[in-house]
Amino acid sequence: MLLIKCPYCEEERSELEFRAAGEAHIARPQNIADITDEEFADYFFLRDNPKGLIYERWRHMHGCGRFFNAVRDSVSDKIYLTYKAGEPKADVSALLPNAVEKGASK
Repeated sequence: MLLIKCPYCEEERSELEFRAAGEAHIARPQNIADITDEEFADYFFLRDNPKGLIYERWRHMHGCGRFFNAVRDSVSDKIYLTYKAGEPKADVSALLPNAVEKGASK
């Protein structure tokens, strides 16, 4: 079982209280009406699925109900860091000097 720290509640809780909400830090189109159907399909449906560190959005469903971001290793499933939604993409190089960042490349 994963223990996930909610950056708002500042408590580690069981993964059963949380729901994954997809890739974090996605570049959204400035004017969605101006993009082609193919560009919309790429934006809306296609996501990276790398091996290694990825940036994800999570929601504390059975707690404060707020969205936050997490840095997770998709191989080991370990969550290295959580931070509040709206904050800039976390720099994990200082936290994990040998790790290679793979996710949320867009």
